[in-house]
Amino acid sequence: MRSRSLPAAALATVLATVLLVGASAPPVLADPGWSLVPEGESTAEPSQVAPAPQEQPPADPGDVPPQEAQDDTRPKPRQPAEEQPRPPRQQPQPPRQDGQPRPQDSGDGRYAPWQRALKGSARVVRERRLGPRMLDILISSPSVGQMMPVRLLLPRGWSKSAKRTWPVLYLLHGGADNYTAWTRMTDVVSFTENVDAIIVMPEAGRAGNYSDWYNGGRGGTPAWATFHTQEVRQLLEIGYRAGTRRAIAGLSMGAYGAVKYAAQNPGMFSFVGAFSGIMATELPGIPQIIQNAQLSEGHDPNALWGDPSRDKKIWAANDPLVLAPNLKGTAIFLSSGTNSFAGPLDPPGSPWHPAHLGEPISAYTAKALSRRLDALGIKHTMNMYGNGTHTWPYWNREFKNSFPMALRALGLKGGGEPDVATMRDQREWEYDTPLPPITPPDAVQPAPLPLGVKGWTLEP
Repeated sequence: MRSRSLPAAALATVLATVLLVGASAPPVLADPGWSLVPEGESTAEPSQVAPAPQEQPPADPGDVPPQEAQDDTRPKPRQPAEEQPRPPRQQPQPPRQDGQPRPQDSGDGRYAPWQRALKGSARVVRERRLGPRMLDILISSPSVGQMMPVRLLLPRGWSKSAKRTWPVLYLLHGGADNYTAWTRMTDVVSFTENVDAIIVMPEAGRAGNYSDWYNGGRGGTPAWATFHTQEVRQLLEIGYRAGTRRAIAGLSMGAYGAVKYAAQNPGMFSFVGAFSGIMATELPGIPQIIQNAQLSEGHDPNALWGDPSRDKKIWAANDPLVLAPNLKGTAIFLSSGTNSFAGPLDPPGSPWHPAHLGEPISAYTAKALSRRLDALGIKHTMNMYGNGTHTWPYWNREFKNSFPMALRALGLKGGGEPDVATMRDQREWEYDTPLPPITPPDAVQPAPLPLGVKGWTLEP
């Protein structure tokens, strides 16, 4: 079957849904389970295993003071009184939509995203141990302007005091979700149990789009790309024994982020996996989709990258199609369904959702990127698997299909070619997508930040 273009009407149907997947996460709340990390001591060894905290509703219906570590003898961080975070009243966590109990080891990641970042450098201010391998850290991020959580899955034998480092796999979540998505929606904890790597799942906002926002040329917060590729990366290398061999993968909005980060930072990641994401941001109809996703979250649609017609250099600097030459030397895996129809992993009779139109959109853009990579002589693997909805069963399958490539790129046991059992010949699903003129931006790499004693020190 051949499609020459994606009709404008089909694009318009998904303007507010394609980037914001249907299975969104519940709002995250303040959690008493976080233990304080004293300022300047972000490398202190956490407890071996602490059970997932149980919520204790406050006796007073008003604000709850910040929960200190259970050991009151630990030194407290030196914070100005006006900057001290104050979490709001706690609320009971809603049950899962499928009626099943929440896994003890998944942790719903409750924190207070509206808490302002502390003045000064980025640093880890709290930790929360959720199981033998799972550790949440809370980062005071000047780049985002708020406290931001990151979930870690730690390998066997890991210790902050270890002499060795471990390779790192970053897993990025999609729109309308949060940093708990991978552990909440997949079996990544058990699947990676014997993988000798640190797995990092950072918060990225419901519609952050893995970008430093333009904000009319003023810049400022949120600067998600700086948070992920500089603050998170360096803090993990400073205090959590993260090494310099890195791979990155993501789904939907996170798929876009994974490819863009790899292309904006040549050599930072040896593997990139992108499952059902927008791979070309300037093709006809795509800017409208991106901007309407911002509108659906209450954002100014031009705050992200400016006006598509006036701020072309900003859009180009965030377009994987433009940045594609920088992917040379990176192992690349792209996948997507090609229509919005139910596939083999959808339960019989499951209802159709407009978000499923994200699959033909992602296929439309992935094909354009694939053609661009072919023209540049950059080897890549692409799986256009036909029927299949914009849902987690397919993203989890494609993650596992691509996992041998990630392991090989990280130099780990089990690395090899992708699992081709479920893959289809991409030539069966051709899209005659004309490529727009490619105009490289003036600069595609973010400037490095100087490193401070306690984390990152931002230049004025």
